[in-house]
Amino acid sequence: MTQRDGGFTLVEVIVALAIMSLVMLATVTGFRTLGNTATTITKMTSRTDELRSVSAFLRDALENSVAGAHGGKTQGLTFGGNDGISKPVAYFRVEEGRLAWRAKVLFGEAYGGSYFLRLVKLGDKLMLQWQEPEGQTEPGDWQQAPGREVLDNLELFEVWTREGPEAEWTQEDVERETPSHVKLVIKANGRFWPELVMQVQQ
Repeated sequence: MTQRDGGFTLVEVIVALAIMSLVMLATVTGFRTLGNTATTITKMTSRTDELRSVSAFLRDALENSVAGAHGGKTQGLTFGGNDGISKPVAYFRVEEGRLAWRAKVLFGEAYGGSYFLRLVKLGDKLMLQWQEPEGQTEPGDWQQAPGREVLDNLELFEVWTREGPEAEWTQEDVERETPSHVKLVIKANGRFWPELVMQVQQ
């Protein structure tokens, strides 16, 4: 018998290449899975932050709504101060896909006061609009009001109200009497948000 020359046989090379290919495939798949997981976590974190910030703002705005007189009466408690022409009066409107009310809000650190606010579904966006009262007991044309996008890819926006803690929820329009609680049902980006239930200043 003669001693075999040094080196690998063709079968050994093929087996080695196959093993190396499997290792590389597993490594690439692992990195891809890790990348997808990181992207998913980032999206979930962003969605959670978005939900938290929007919920906090809406909760504060509704809980600081102007309470007291209706329809131009001068007595009552206000959270927005006096506009110099008439005392602020309570304002609250609920229609399909719209919620409008009056509340004390802060825009940054330097601006704030009593404003008319409207949360409305416009197309696939949830918009927040505002107006300065300027002595009026009701807001003017909302088409000209400044606004800011709250959510995009909005699929569903429902406003439910109830008159007391034990009362039934309803989607009926509300014009003047301020309900005790408001519930917002929101679906965006293919997912339902947790229901936002907020107490309204009485």
